[in-house]
Amino acid sequence: MDQEELTLDAPALGGSAEAVVEREAENPGWRATLYTIWVAQIFAMVGFAFVMPFIPFFIPQLGVTNPRLVPLWSGLIVTGSGVMMSVMAPIWGSLADRYGRKAMVQRAMFGGAVVLGSMAFVTNVHQLLFLRTLQGGITGTMSASVALVSSVVPRAYMGFSLGLIQTAVFTGDSFGPLLGGLAAERFGFRIPFLITGGLLIVGGCLVLFGAKERFKRPSPEEHRAAGSILDLLRNPGMVILLVVYTLINLGASLAGPIFPLFVKELAGNASAGRAASLTGIIIAVTGVTSAVASVVVGRCSDRWGHRPMLVACVGAAGVMCLPQAIVRSVPQLLIVRAIFGMGAGGMTPAMNAIISSMAPRNRLGQAYGITTAAASIGWATGPAIGGWVASILGLRVPFVMTGLILIGMAAVAQKWLRESR
Repeated sequence: MDQEELTLDAPALGGSAEAVVEREAENPGWRATLYTIWVAQIFAMVGFAFVMPFIPFFIPQLGVTNPRLVPLWSGLIVTGSGVMMSVMAPIWGSLADRYGRKAMVQRAMFGGAVVLGSMAFVTNVHQLLFLRTLQGGITGTMSASVALVSSVVPRAYMGFSLGLIQTAVFTGDSFGPLLGGLAAERFGFRIPFLITGGLLIVGGCLVLFGAKERFKRPSPEEHRAAGSILDLLRNPGMVILLVVYTLINLGASLAGPIFPLFVKELAGNASAGRAASLTGIIIAVTGVTSAVASVVVGRCSDRWGHRPMLVACVGAAGVMCLPQAIVRSVPQLLIVRAIFGMGAGGMTPAMNAIISSMAPRNRLGQAYGITTAAASIGWATGPAIGGWVASILGLRVPFVMTGLILIGMAAVAQKWLRESR
């Protein structure tokens, strides 16, 4: 395939002063909406991350007594959510373009509150798998929030704004697992699910009353004229971007379900509760470095281009995955993960900014819907592959696989993705 055929057909990423003024006039409250969505996303991401450190330890309480099957079930539980999200994300994206992006954020948060809260009452692993799969179909707060922010923020601030929204993810990843691990150690594995539901309700109320969207519902003729998802996929640059996005998320999720088990192995004879707390601390530190990197990279990409920052961040994250396979103690893992977070933090803001530059404003929901589907395919298959590999070859091999995949995707992005200026 000719390299020039994969050029991203996009407007200038920085945006002129006149364009900024025009966008300010169209959405005078965009700053308030941005910061409202940011705070709401922090509550949502803290909630989602609240239960992740201890799910592998919760599974044996639900009847899975064979230790070799725990990594496999952990991977399947994450995979079920990703598969359903990959199916539903394009549908929710199209509905967002037709009925408004704010409504989709509220749907994701309030729906997630009901599903996550219900997980406190499961009695077997099959029920947990069902609810996690249902969660993937109903939630998707991040893609809905990114679509809303992208529709109201001036292009000159797009990298910074999407980086800020991404800090909500890493803030949630920082404090959610830490607080969730401590709550699980103190109160058991069920109460944190109810806390998660409450946090999502708070986030949904913030969006309901604080976010503003001047959305005009398109007529049936305008909706048809806007085109379909297939029209977006006719852009070769979008196709190669989706491939890169899928494989980046696949690689990044390989070690996710077995990470708490790996921490427990490094910690020696630590109890499940203590291992959950240590996992929360490590994820918290990684989240802090990632949150800082996401804002810095977002602002730098507004000035220097989103593709170079994407390549640099993906490559750096890949390189720092490899040492995780050879660490021998929890402190060593903590240091390596902190450096890894600096690269990982900039990947998604740079990718989302490229997507925003490619898609018309009236089709942002569709664009983020198909890219969320691509990411979900990666997140769905990665944990299942990682859990299967870990059950056969050990808990260290998935880290090597992650590093090699990310380094490969950095090379693909460097060679094939081109931004028009």
